Amino acid sequence: MKVLRVNMHRLEATWEPVPVEYEPFGGRALIAKILLTEVPPQCEPLGPHNKLILAPGLLGGTNLSSSSRLSVGGKSPLTGGVKEANCGGDAGSGLARLGVKVVVVEGQPEDGHWYLLRISQQGAELLPADDWRGLGTYATVARAREQWGDHCTVISIGPAGEMRMTAAGVACTGYGEQVSRMAARGGLGAVMGSKGLKAVVLDASGGEAPPLAEPELFRTAARRFARELAENPRTGRQGSMHLYGTSAIVEAVNEMGAFPTRNFREGRFEEVENLSGPRLREITLARGGRVGTRCMAHCVIACCNQFVDPEGNPVVATLQYETIGMLGANLGIGTLDEVARLNRLCNDLGLDSIETGAALGIAAEAGLVRFGDTAGFEALLNEVAAGSMLGRVLGQGAVITGRVLGISRVPAAKGQAMPAYDPRALKGNGVTYATSPMGADHTAGNAFGIREKVNPLAATGQCEASLQLQLDVIMLDSTGLCLFARPPVFADPQLMVDLINGRFGWGWSVADLQEYKKTVLKMELAFNRQAGFTPADDRIPEYMKREPLPPHNTVFDVPDAELDGIFSAL
Repeated sequence: MKVLRVNMHRLEATWEPVPVEYEPFGGRALIAKILLTEVPPQCEPLGPHNKLILAPGLLGGTNLSSSSRLSVGGKSPLTGGVKEANCGGDAGSGLARLGVKVVVVEGQPEDGHWYLLRISQQGAELLPADDWRGLGTYATVARAREQWGDHCTVISIGPAGEMRMTAAGVACTGYGEQVSRMAARGGLGAVMGSKGLKAVVLDASGGEAPPLAEPELFRTAARRFARELAENPRTGRQGSMHLYGTSAIVEAVNEMGAFPTRNFREGRFEEVENLSGPRLREITLARGGRVGTRCMAHCVIACCNQFVDPEGNPVVATLQYETIGMLGANLGIGTLDEVARLNRLCNDLGLDSIETGAALGIAAEAGLVRFGDTAGFEALLNEVAAGSMLGRVLGQGAVITGRVLGISRVPAAKGQAMPAYDPRALKGNGVTYATSPMGADHTAGNAFGIREKVNPLAATGQCEASLQLQLDVIMLDSTGLCLFARPPVFADPQLMVDLINGRFGWGWSVADLQEYKKTVLKMELAFNRQAGFTPADDRIPEYMKREPLPPHNTVFDVPDAELDGIFSAL
């Protein structure tokens, strides 16, 4: 495999051998290594010294179920620290099958023009794209496929990324109708925009699966992995993830009192049934939409959907839990049709629906719109599209929106908006939000679902649980595995070891696996420390420590001293 280095200052794409020190890393781990090695930690995130990194996981390109996620990384303009966001779709597999270990985009064009990067078996080239400027992500995909065929994979930004809005993500096409998978978090769409890069178009036709060092070991482990996913009560064909997708947990999070409602003022939403997984499935099937579909080939979970309007016209694929929470209950909106319309606007603009939902909730608290007024929220998103002053404020995310509008109740940690789990009722997530190098990101260590081990409302035991989750998820993000594929490899770490050894022949033990996770986390923490982070950054907003959250009327009360010591044993 090779490194594709794209210099936007010189407008050239060159191939390099993989440095020896980069070889053991993939996905999130490789992003951490490159940032710590090549990027000045105190650089301006939207300046020429930051780098946009596109990295498939270590197991990308194989036929292993759920292993084709793409990691996108760089220094975050939202948090000011290390950032990796990943998405499903075709890109992780496509890059790996083209022999690309990582794409590193560096520098900035001096001419102010826009460019496309096209990668195929024939090589890589930068193409002029000024006439693509202003296109939404859906139109970008349609235009790319008109020019290069329906089989091409498109990684793109929308107008929000072009305008360097720090709520902007990176969109990637997926399997079938899944045309807008978002590597949403951390403002990486703004980083891509700062490079003058509108899109990356992959043509992986003719590409081959990467070689296996120990084929029989890998295939045996892969078959076991797929079988255990298929038999699991959550991920199997009769499981909640397949039947309802991520919306399966809407009612459960609401019941535990952690469902953000009206700018995180309450933990339960009175119209939750209309936003639930069963309701989503019922509506979608009745209108001729699709459920139980894949975002990537070879995935046995198949947790995606295609939500359609009452006339059967596609609106968005996929409507997911975080979006339902942040653009639904958090805004006081109680129908899936309204949430889906807002979701499509966000996707087309290339906005993170979590960050945007939080910013819109703050705007409602400031009186710019009423909670529950979908038309009002649509009008605010149209301000973002127009690039008006108000739109540019909202497009910078929750913290900037709160600061400009004079609102102190801002649900964010390390500059990034919280996902749809209130940390006062799910305190393990609060610890992750506060301490993770990634900021408020549930995918960095989500404590939902471990209530049999730790009481989500208790202050004790949360740091230990969060640390273990943060370490475990690093391996998923570094191999390209989906978060929902965690049951087999979390239950038996030897299974992950066998997959790695089968692919690379490294001779790892379980102890090596555990040390690898710690190494990655320590690299991320080191980058953030050099960027200027201190223990004072590892905190939950003050109002969440004193303002009780109904219905349990709890506050976030995990002691600061425990937060400060969470990584002491690494």
